[in-house]
Amino acid sequence: MALGRARRSKGGFDYWPGFVDALSTMLLVIIFLLSVFMLAQYFLSREMTGKDTALQRLNRQIEELTSLLALERAGKGDSQSMILSLQATLEANEREKQRLQGLADANRGGLATAGSEASEARRALESERALSARAMTQVDILNQQISALRRQLAAIEEALNASERRDKESLARVADLGSRLNVALAQKVQELARYRSDFFGRLRDILGQRPGIRIVGDRFVFESEVLFESGQSALNPQGRAELDKLAAAIADLEREIPPEIAWVMRIDGHTDKRPILGRSNWDLSASRAIAVVQYLVSKGTTPQHLVAAGFGEFQPIDAGDNEEAYRRNRRIELKLTER
Repeated sequence: MALGRARRSKGGFDYWPGFVDALSTMLLVIIFLLSVFMLAQYFLSREMTGKDTALQRLNRQIEELTSLLALERAGKGDSQSMILSLQATLEANEREKQRLQGLADANRGGLATAGSEASEARRALESERALSARAMTQVDILNQQISALRRQLAAIEEALNASERRDKESLARVADLGSRLNVALAQKVQELARYRSDFFGRLRDILGQRPGIRIVGDRFVFESEVLFESGQSALNPQGRAELDKLAAAIADLEREIPPEIAWVMRIDGHTDKRPILGRSNWDLSASRAIAVVQYLVSKGTTPQHLVAAGFGEFQPIDAGDNEEAYRRNRRIELKLTER
């Protein structure tokens, strides 16, 4: 055998060691490529797992955000657009995930394209990270906006509660003032009724029990013939004498009634329903009431305590169509009332 080796060495070149070296080198290269492929698969699996976890966390945050936005839907149109944008991003992420899954499946088909596919997968994962970071930033912005809106709503609710409390207090004060005002008015009305009773009693004593002058309810009534000629609005001498007594009684009344009681003596003129040549019954009744007021003012009665009104034939006290009814309806009434 040694002889054979010696002959081969003498006869030509020995290729066997070179062949063994080449085969060893090829085996090392294959092992190296398998190691690179396994590492690429390992890192790709880790990236895919981290991406799924991030997507699950993002899905949970979006669900929480959606529940919050449902409460604030009335005034949060911008938030809705953000949610739509996030949903679009998630759909893009899902599509990218499917694409990456396809790339991973394709990578399993051979070692030749493993390096390029791994690089593309890394770039895709980096893009996904960037998208996830932007989505998280948008979520943080939405959370801040929701917190600000909640603070605004709390401030508005507090302002409304304070306004309601003020309104209730104001209503209570108004009700108290109203009750006190009603009591005061009732007292003033009672006092005025007492002065009216005293005044009419004094007029009865002053003017005496004579025909044409009488008290009807809360009014003192002069028949028109006592003060005026038929169809005229100028006072006759007898009427002036009667009104002089009335002016003196009103002067005493002005001194007795306290200044805080607002009162007036209303002078009402009335006629019968028969027409008058050249003027209306309304004009005649108003002119007679004004004539009485003017005469009382000339005798010292305060003008602020006098009111003149004309009613014509439209408020009769006797609906008959005879002379007695006409005489009763032609009258001047005096009524003491609050102003």
